[in-house]
Amino acid sequence: MRRTLAAAVAAVLIIVAAGTLLYFRRGSSPPVPAARSAAARPPLMLLTTLPLMFPDGFTLNAPPSAALEALQSRYRIVPISVADAGELDHRRLLLMAQPQAQPAEALVDLDNWVRGGGRMLLLADPALEWPSDRPLGSPLRPPFAFADTGLLAHWGLRLEAPDRLGPAVRDDDGLSVHTRSPGRVSPTGHSCAVSSDGFIARCSIGKGSATVIADADFLSPASSDTTANLGLLLIELAKLER
Repeated sequence: MRRTLAAAVAAVLIIVAAGTLLYFRRGSSPPVPAARSAAARPPLMLLTTLPLMFPDGFTLNAPPSAALEALQSRYRIVPISVADAGELDHRRLLLMAQPQAQPAEALVDLDNWVRGGGRMLLLADPALEWPSDRPLGSPLRPPFAFADTGLLAHWGLRLEAPDRLGPAVRDDDGLSVHTRSPGRVSPTGHSCAVSSDGFIARCSIGKGSATVIADADFLSPASSDTTANLGLLLIELAKLER
C-alpha cells in the first residue's frame, strides 16, 4: 500500500514538474502573432533593397520569400520607393529593410511622419552579408552598410559595425535569432531603450515609435532558424501596432 501511494505521489510530482517546465518554456518567449483574414490585414508600407518582394534575378519561377509570406499573412503589403510625404501620408505602419540612402527632404518627411504618430520598424545592417548577383554600384543591389545620413543620430542612436564577421545568435524575449555579423546600436540620448546586446532599440519619437534592429541578414533564406527569425519580425511589428 505504502509503495503504491509513494509511486502515485512520485508520478504526480513528475507530471507537475513537467507541466511547470512546459509552462515556463512557453512563457519564456512571446507568442508569434497569428495570421489574419484578408479583410483584417492593415496596410504595411515596405521600403527595401532586399529581394523580399522579387528575387534577385527578377525571374518569375522563384518561390516567394519566407519573409514576404510571413508578412502577407498579417498585412497588406504596399511597396514604396521613397519615404517622402506623398508615400507616407494616410498610412500608419512602415517597414524599412536595408534601404538605399534617402534624399534629405524625404528624411525630413519621415521624421515628421513618425513624430506625428507613424510607426516604423527599421532593419539597419552595418555589415550585410546577403549575397547578390547584381553588380557593385547598382541602385538595385542592397548596400553593404546601412546608409545613415543623420536620422539615427537625430533620434539619439549610434549604429556600430560588428567587431568580427560571421554567424551569430542574438536572444530577444526568449527568441534565439540566428544571423550573420549583426551590428550594435547604442543610445546617445533619452528617447530609446536599447537591449543589453545592442541588437534592438525601441524609441519613442514624438507621438510615434521607431524600432531599430541592427541587422537585416536574419531575414536571409540562409538563416538556420527561420521560425524564430520570422517570429521576431512579426512580434516587433505587432508591438508597433499597439
